[in-house]
Amino acid sequence: MADKDGIKPIEDEAEDETDLNYKAPEKKSLQEIQELDKDDESLCKYKQALLGAVPDTVDPNAPNVQVMRMDLICEDAPGPITMDLTGNVAALKEKTFVMKEGLCYKIKITFKVNKEIVSGLRYIQHTFRTGIKVDKETHMVGSYGPRIEPYEFLTPLEEAPKGMFVRGTYHMKSWFTDDDKTNHLAWEWNLNIKKDWKE
Repeated sequence: MADKDGIKPIEDEAEDETDLNYKAPEKKSLQEIQELDKDDESLCKYKQALLGAVPDTVDPNAPNVQVMRMDLICEDAPGPITMDLTGNVAALKEKTFVMKEGLCYKIKITFKVNKEIVSGLRYIQHTFRTGIKVDKETHMVGSYGPRIEPYEFLTPLEEAPKGMFVRGTYHMKSWFTDDDKTNHLAWEWNLNIKKDWKE
């Protein structure tokens, strides 16, 4: 189903990214995993090393995966380019971030896993210009267990487009999803490619 601009809703777009031959592993709770082979001391130590410090208590109303922040990391940027994803993400749709053309950057996503192991996290981003999809990216983030400290994921180095014809505003649709097709967060934002940071 398309919206008035002819752009599919984020949920439908996420379906396009699914590999039909891939089968997600059977889901087990953290407690089930900890109970498995509990008599095997070396395996218990290995699981403890993998899982790290698990929170003693967790807010029962907290989501399992909590996406906290997204940063565009660029060494030449005059200041941080940061999106706070803990509040009203709908407001980001009205905000435009500026990027100088031709510069290399990475996207860093900071997130927490609060309760159970999450399998196959992905960051998906679709880029639109004047309502037409011009690019789509899928980054495999991985599988993570709950812990007190947040995790950080960095995409590979990318280069912003360069040239008169690619300058302008791009509309991004981003979401954080997993093997169970759970959309942990979806948000929209704008990126303006300019000849210089302050044009």
